Amino acid sequence: MARIVEAIAVGTELLLGQIANTNGQLLAQVLAEHGALHFHQVVVGDNRARLVAALRQALDRADMVVTIGGLGPTQDDLTKEAVAEVFGCGLALHEPSWERILGRMRARGREPTPNNRRQAELPEGAQAIPNDHGTAPGVLLQAPYLPEAGRGAPLPRVVVCLPGPPNEFRPMVRGFVANYLERWAAGPEGRTVLFSRSLRVAGIGESETEHRITDLVGSDNPTVATYAKPGEVEVRVTARAPSPPEAEALLTPLEAELRRRLDPWVYGVDEDTLGTAVIRELAARGLTLAVAESCTGGLLSERLTDGAGASAAFLLGAVTYANHAKQRMLGVSEEQLRAHGAVSEPVAVAMARGVREAAGASLGVGITGIAGPDGGTAEKPVGTVFVALAAAEGAACRRLQLGGQRAVIRWRASQDALVGIRRYALLGAEALRA
Repeated sequence: MARIVEAIAVGTELLLGQIANTNGQLLAQVLAEHGALHFHQVVVGDNRARLVAALRQALDRADMVVTIGGLGPTQDDLTKEAVAEVFGCGLALHEPSWERILGRMRARGREPTPNNRRQAELPEGAQAIPNDHGTAPGVLLQAPYLPEAGRGAPLPRVVVCLPGPPNEFRPMVRGFVANYLERWAAGPEGRTVLFSRSLRVAGIGESETEHRITDLVGSDNPTVATYAKPGEVEVRVTARAPSPPEAEALLTPLEAELRRRLDPWVYGVDEDTLGTAVIRELAARGLTLAVAESCTGGLLSERLTDGAGASAAFLLGAVTYANHAKQRMLGVSEEQLRAHGAVSEPVAVAMARGVREAAGASLGVGITGIAGPDGGTAEKPVGTVFVALAAAEGAACRRLQLGGQRAVIRWRASQDALVGIRRYALLGAEALRA
């Protein structure tokens, strides 16, 4: 079985929300790349007793513990002291690390303080991990660990301590730690790698997605899990095997079954975006697109042109915020605006038809709505949005009632429009009748 690694991020600033734990995210990615099992990440403040307790808990259930942060020169940097306490050893000056610190500081015209000397002290028996981007060396300690309350025999354990600043942490993880994991993470039964693929689903929600694949979610290898994202769902499939090709071979049949059940809502994989997927589908069918936006303020156009090659299908994007712009540029009539208001189905359809005609496009899209925080009424509260499609076969419009802050409403409106455009690319006139 693959070995288990747990991570402990150290720093009160993390608990206060002053910084995000991006280091933990990167570490998780590296562990997955090298086949290590990773079940827990913990964040602990700058408190020695709580850090010692977290270390003991992690060492009771993991083969390796990676700590992030707490290696600096100040009194609240307590990681090495806590590790030494847990393993019942002292701290000793590591002369090569001290010389390295002296050299780096003097090269900058600075003299070290006694606090800097603390950075060169390592738990007895530990190996220093070189830090080419800062003064604090990392720590690698391989030692027997006695479980809490003396339960059972000592367990072989590894502790890796890394500095918290990302410019120091990242190269050490991608370098030393990744190389160490390549040799160590295999475990006694040989190397195991994890191979994941994420299917991007838009047009149905998380509950409907899981309902269609519920019997597959319980599978063991590969595993299947769903994650709700803004306006879409991620279905992640992960396989374990001795090599990437073997893991991919395990994953491929299950991916095919997921695609079959979720057709036509799977628009891409991994880092694909819905905007680029829409352009791809339109271009493959020789279709072109023009959009007219009001409340989304150009967000739909931005998402459509976010990837290379958008000109293959995208002809025109117009932000017609004012009523007179809708009239002059899109041909929306004064009568429509007076009778129905700018936020209405007739105006959205007129916008879609007008921009389609202006660009000579296969499909036109019109979006108008109230993104807030003001402007809502009892009849049309904040979050009311109309999204219209117009093509040679006719036109269709959806009224949406979206919740959330202004940015969320605008994003979800653009997401609905992208889903509608893709549906038209796939189904043609049938998409306008649904």
